[in-house]
Amino acid sequence: MEQEKKKWFARPPKFKTRMIMMIVGVILQGFGLSMLRQLNMGTDPCSLLTQGVESHVPLSFGTCQLLCHLVTFVFVLRFDVSYIGFGTIGNMVCLGYISDFFSWIWRLVLPEGFFSRTAVMWGLLLPALAVFIVGAATYMCAGLGSSPYDALPFIISDRFKKIPFKPIRMGWDIAFTIGGILLGARAGIVTFGVAFFLGPVISFLQKKLQILLRTESPEAV
Repeated sequence: MEQEKKKWFARPPKFKTRMIMMIVGVILQGFGLSMLRQLNMGTDPCSLLTQGVESHVPLSFGTCQLLCHLVTFVFVLRFDVSYIGFGTIGNMVCLGYISDFFSWIWRLVLPEGFFSRTAVMWGLLLPALAVFIVGAATYMCAGLGSSPYDALPFIISDRFKKIPFKPIRMGWDIAFTIGGILLGARAGIVTFGVAFFLGPVISFLQKKLQILLRTESPEAV
């Protein structure tokens, strides 16, 4: 048990750089997610489930997402605490509220119905999705812990080593997509695109960002 506790909130080499990466990644994710929510063409599977829950309770999106994460957080605590770190807190606690904040900004500064215009919807779709995915890859590559949603596919993959990670991640995303739809959330092109391609894209981008970390000059931790 003592050995496991040492894994909590570990400070690996280049900790300051990793913290910056994590914070930037979570902010980018929240920014991209806020636009995807406004465009109403679907969100990532985890957020889709959150939207389904949100439609049944008098709570904000950020609070609903935190509560959903707390449920899966129990399983991470049970099976592998090594995935818990500063990135866990950053994503689990802050992502939904960052998205709420930027959504409030859009309502404050943009005219009503701005995101429902056809040209705006299709013009912002790919940029918003790209920002979200790059943010996800950046915070995960920081190596400071994962959100419970992102950690559990890795834990499953560790226990079923004969199955590659990518299909496990895709199956995980699809399961949350179905759950969100059953709860009444509106799926769209973004939802199905993310469900099938977020895992592979994150894997690709993580390799690039890990190379960046390895080639940096040593710094004091």
